[in-house]
Amino acid sequence: MKQGLAIVMTFLSLFVFSQHGSTDTAQVVVANRYNRAEAQTKPYVIMISADGFRYDYAKKYNARNLLNFSGEGIRAKAMIPSYPSITFPNHWTLITGLYPSHHGLIDNYFYDYKRKAPYAMSDKTNAEDGSWYGGLPLWGLAEQEGMLSASLMWVGSASDAGGIRPTYYYPYHEKFSPAEKVDKVISLLKLPMDKRPHFISLYFPEVDAAGHHFGPDAKETEDAVHKVDNAIGELAQKVKELGLKNVNFVFVSDHGMIQVDGTHPLEIPQILLNKERFDIYNSQTLLRVYVKNKTEIKNVYKELKAKKTSDYEVYLDKKFPKYLHFSTKDDHYGRIGQILLVPKAPKIFLERGKKPSAGKHGYNSATVPEMKSVFFAWGPAFKSNMTVDEFENVNVYPLVTAILNLKMIQPVDGKLKVLKKTLNSKK
Repeated sequence: MKQGLAIVMTFLSLFVFSQHGSTDTAQVVVANRYNRAEAQTKPYVIMISADGFRYDYAKKYNARNLLNFSGEGIRAKAMIPSYPSITFPNHWTLITGLYPSHHGLIDNYFYDYKRKAPYAMSDKTNAEDGSWYGGLPLWGLAEQEGMLSASLMWVGSASDAGGIRPTYYYPYHEKFSPAEKVDKVISLLKLPMDKRPHFISLYFPEVDAAGHHFGPDAKETEDAVHKVDNAIGELAQKVKELGLKNVNFVFVSDHGMIQVDGTHPLEIPQILLNKERFDIYNSQTLLRVYVKNKTEIKNVYKELKAKKTSDYEVYLDKKFPKYLHFSTKDDHYGRIGQILLVPKAPKIFLERGKKPSAGKHGYNSATVPEMKSVFFAWGPAFKSNMTVDEFENVNVYPLVTAILNLKMIQPVDGKLKVLKKTLNSKK
């Protein structure tokens, strides 16, 4: 297979929510929904995620549209992803305001020992089953308050998580180009006022795919950044031409990316390969261990500690750093495991016979700054030319609810006070 786009698309099918069988590209529209009269007067928010768009990519690769828009509006020095800095957990955190351990999506792949079933991001049955997802997503909150919403491929948006789907959504697929997604957003905004969504979530996978396959410093990654940047520029221009008032843009990412040491990967400790005693879940930047016989936990932990190298740390789940919200106390769904092995970047754990990707994420952004994500925002709701300090991504949820004048009806981990200063009007 030739390099370039063909390789990137192949990688996408392996790493980003791939579906099996024929692809359904049709938009799903939930019938008999209309904006309430009050909702028709409220602002619009288009929330855009560029998967794997590292906090410094816009400057590093001169993403001119994003730099211009964020310069006119709000630009964060960086946004702190929740731990682990992995795609599904952080997209669901952004859309619910909850840490992964609190909403239950603690990894792209995990096992739920209470329901005795596995979750895999590549399994359409899982992905569209809302019972796996805790919290109330922004589109669900909007719909409950009589405001229509739409989503183009955001994690969980084809599910009934929170009890309600967006009015307009798509089963996940990779057939639409960035330009086609832009056109679909514009089509939604051209609908009559009673049918027009005021909250739209939009997902771009291209930067993450290139970063994984080629690494964060590769020309292919730069090209992917420009592709997304061009789409954002086109979207903003076409929205402007519609003449709609009070359209606001929030541009985020789930995590960053780092070049990993694939030449000298860490071997999984031999003791953990005993399937009768352990279940292990390896995302390469985090190895989670479930000990089947609870009486063995302490002894296994001690043995792993004694044999570990300087390239990784070993933690009991209850002793995991509190600020990461990934310990026993935070594990609301019991999905994390009792022992965690955490490699030091750029090291990864790798099963024998498997080939590593060039770039990875999942590390703690406090020790690996390349994991930090991006936050830009612009539009009438935001102040102009403001740079804000780093903040945790759980705080995006209350910010969006404030712009849309939605009342949060469930507790979240994020706080409006963190980003309230970015807003023009008092919320």
